[in-house]
Amino acid sequence: MIHPNNIVAMWSLGFATYKMMAEAQAVIAFRVLGMAGVWSVTPSENARMITEKTKALRQSATAASKATLQGKSPEKVLARALTPIGSKTAANYKRLSKRGFSKR
Repeated sequence: MIHPNNIVAMWSLGFATYKMMAEAQAVIAFRVLGMAGVWSVTPSENARMITEKTKALRQSATAASKATLQGKSPEKVLARALTPIGSKTAANYKRLSKRGFSKR
């Protein structure tokens, strides 16, 4: 029998994953529109989208490795792995969504 706490943890992880994925898609859209000159982005945005990924991936792998070595449950390992990436997508979404359309 599955413990109710595990069910809640898995649902919570699923929703956090969905939120991260939705924000990532929006950020991609903002950046593509920025490349097309439709959305207002800074000149450094193209370089930023490359460099930030390596840092977030490294933080994610480190957090997951530590949780695994500490003997955490699989859902806690996944939650810890998702946290740095989710934080970055949330911050990017918040920052880019405020910029608005380019004024030509």
